Amino acid sequence: MNEQFIFTLIEKFGSAKIDELDLHEGNLHIVLRKGLLGVPAAGAGGNVNTAAGVTVVEAQGVHLGIPAANTAPDPQGTQGGGDNIGEKIVSPIVATFYSAPSPDAPAFVKPGAKVKAGQTLCILEAMKMMNHLEAEFDCEIISAHAASGDFVEYGQALFTVKRL
Repeated sequence: MNEQFIFTLIEKFGSAKIDELDLHEGNLHIVLRKGLLGVPAAGAGGNVNTAAGVTVVEAQGVHLGIPAANTAPDPQGTQGGGDNIGEKIVSPIVATFYSAPSPDAPAFVKPGAKVKAGQTLCILEAMKMMNHLEAEFDCEIISAHAASGDFVEYGQALFTVKRL
């Protein structure tokens, strides 16, 4: 089962007149529920992601990247030292994360760095294409959530930033 099929399944489920879907195929187990955001299935033992009012429970080592906005507020400041500031910059694609243009070069940004809109934050490699992720607004990097060479999912937080 490929990721595109799973996203299509989630989309169709979101508009269907059913409230729950429990799918088993080989070692894949997917549970979709409406109206119970953040509540895992009993005994699922997996992680929970939510999108468009649908709860997706991951199980048995299967991970689904769930679409997210390019930035997400962090009102509790959980990644910014608890100072109630911060916004997440997330990966727009499934890719390999690189913090620098080459292994021996300095990182594009580090925590504490002030960044201008349009400045490169990192490189995301997908299918041998090097995609430069640029800041959409002036900001200060509070923290980085990925290390060079890490595989990142669509919607995964890469940086916590504070708008300037």
